Amino acid sequence: MYIENLKGPEDLKNLGIKELESLAEEMRQALIIRASKHKGHVGPDLGFIEASIALHYVFNSPLDKIVYDVSHQTYPHKMLTGRQDAYLYEEKYDDVSAYSNPKESDHDFFEIGHTSTSIDLAAGMAKARDLKGDKYNVIAVIGDGSLSGGEALEGLNIAGEFDSNFIILVNDNQMSIAENHGGLYKNLQALREGNGKASTNLFTAMGLDYCYLEDGNNIEKLIEVLTKVKDRDKPVVVHINTLKGKGYKPAEDNKERWHWSLPFDLQTGEVKAEYRSEGESYQRITAQYLLKKMEADKNVIAIAAGVPSALGFTRSVREKAGKQYVDVGIAEQSAVALASGIAANGGKPVFGTSSTFLQRAYDQLAQDVAINKSPVTILATDASIFGMNDVTHVGFYDLAMIANIPEIVYLAPSGKEEYLAMLEWSIEQQDHPVVIRVPAADVTYADYEVRKNYGDIGRFQVTKEGKAVAIIAPGTFYNLGKNVAELLEKEADIAPTIVNPGFVSHIDKALLEDLESNHELVVVLEDGVLEGGFSSKISQFYSLSNMKVKAFGLNKKFYDRYDYDEIMVQHSLTPRQIVDDIKIILNV
Repeated sequence: MYIENLKGPEDLKNLGIKELESLAEEMRQALIIRASKHKGHVGPDLGFIEASIALHYVFNSPLDKIVYDVSHQTYPHKMLTGRQDAYLYEEKYDDVSAYSNPKESDHDFFEIGHTSTSIDLAAGMAKARDLKGDKYNVIAVIGDGSLSGGEALEGLNIAGEFDSNFIILVNDNQMSIAENHGGLYKNLQALREGNGKASTNLFTAMGLDYCYLEDGNNIEKLIEVLTKVKDRDKPVVVHINTLKGKGYKPAEDNKERWHWSLPFDLQTGEVKAEYRSEGESYQRITAQYLLKKMEADKNVIAIAAGVPSALGFTRSVREKAGKQYVDVGIAEQSAVALASGIAANGGKPVFGTSSTFLQRAYDQLAQDVAINKSPVTILATDASIFGMNDVTHVGFYDLAMIANIPEIVYLAPSGKEEYLAMLEWSIEQQDHPVVIRVPAADVTYADYEVRKNYGDIGRFQVTKEGKAVAIIAPGTFYNLGKNVAELLEKEADIAPTIVNPGFVSHIDKALLEDLESNHELVVVLEDGVLEGGFSSKISQFYSLSNMKVKAFGLNKKFYDRYDYDEIMVQHSLTPRQIVDDIKIILNV
């Protein structure tokens, strides 16, 4: 095998084309086998193996700087830069992250998990190079839907004024996570159909040179075109046509399904039984609810930003929704502003995306939505300790970000019934912008009467009357609060009050005042970072009173690839630890 013996990309230069092609197939098989055993990206990497080999064959990394966008296309790059063991041997699969990571290798320059940034980042490196008078190539790799992000177009605009070496490699696989959307992709299609020639060329219009390669999975042709642009003193776009999922038929046939996958059977492509989730999920619940709502009301419209799975909108659901569904591409800013415009003109928009991606639209949340009090509905998924756990995709920083924007009502349902009630209320009301923190755990059901109206902003719901201790547990942590209450009553003969706040952007001052009459301690369970979060609002309210407040949550820092059970124990977020702390505080 060639891949096992590579010490680094410099070894590629000693191989002939046939040997490089054999290397590509070895890499492809290793990636497919690894993906079948370990969750992760599949299609993007399988389609970018040949280009990765050609890049490292032609250029001299890390002297020449290759900057990857999104970086879920970096698995082949990692295999070529000394990290192949993490893709060859199962016991080493977790030795590397899913994204580019300077802590792992000198060949990586940024830790990147979000999209549309590579052109700007690489342009900055090129500018610094020029100021220092250095000579080397800077290459920005972008694709897999990333061009639809506004920052990518801003980067092209900047690059158009450069007068030095700067290479932008556009990996055009005709896909985002799902299908591409937007007018610029029509231009890419025209360029593909014209073999690099079309009446309009987005890239030359920006002042960039341009070349096109039809077979972007042909190593020999890739080497040829990259050699021609190497060491140029003018910025150039190299547009290559690649096949997402290349070499694994299920991934070629269903590119959306195979963008990312749980472990699967190699022969059938079916997700292994132990990883299947065939019961209810909040995504399926959302899709079913919205389809029914759309059928009854033509003003309801669902919006995605390249991640239709956040809404549960599979291809069949999208087809049923028709014109009442719009995907703006990977452009959350546009999605939020579009939603505001729809709401301002009488529509009922519902935008769904992962919390980690929603943070890119902070300005639009504040300016286009909150200041204008646009009655939009935004669904934030994975906004929980139990959401995604790569450092670039952690979503539980949302409370400090969203819940402190004036005018926005941020709701945290505890289970299915409350989620649907909040969703129905939000869509029909016309007074507030509303964000709903979609539960990230398994679907749960209420054991209390769920209210239907949330117009009394900030009013908490007491689900069980008690004394001495009040447990305030929003959203996904409501069940944790119930478990704490049960254990506390069993061990200390204290039947605490349980509060499901529903709101995480506002507090119920009247209820908090009432608790002072027969409670000594308020416990707040925070599904996220304590500093700036929901619990800080409770602590601030009681700051001048005699009420004791104990908040349980995470410290403010970046967390990477953590184990869910371990992080709960580390931050005293298990019922056993919480009850022990309560008993110490109350001296019982």
